[in-house]
Amino acid sequence: MNMLKEGDKVPQFSSKDQDGNPINLLDYKGKKLVVFFYPRANTPGCTAEACNLRDNYAQLQEQGYEILGVSEDSEKKQTNFRNKYEFQYPLLADEDHTVINAFGVWGPKKFMGKEYDGLHRTTFIIDGNGVVERVIAKVKTKDHAAQILVH
Repeated sequence: MNMLKEGDKVPQFSSKDQDGNPINLLDYKGKKLVVFFYPRANTPGCTAEACNLRDNYAQLQEQGYEILGVSEDSEKKQTNFRNKYEFQYPLLADEDHTVINAFGVWGPKKFMGKEYDGLHRTTFIIDGNGVVERVIAKVKTKDHAAQILVH
């Protein structure tokens, strides 16, 4: 796993959101972007994290942040997740791992003594020039917005 780190330029990417709309890194040129990767839509930790960002969305926007959620879930699962919890931001359905691989967040994980490959819950703060400002590897799902706004 070769994860992007502070100071790295984010590779250009293109993926589809929950509605099948194309989303590109270039769409966010000149804006601060929060890209949060979560393992699976509608699971407790991922729901807590995404809802925390939803509940603090106005404050994040006041600070100039745009938000993108990314998982390997299908468009249908992402649509259901977004509609169920009324998220104001797009969720990328990165089934082919284009964005996941660009950021390097897929790799070995351990759960209940078993090792397997999976998506690491990680958040990247990207500046308006597409450079990683900060990486949050230890995400606090219930207080994630505060971790982002602390800077």
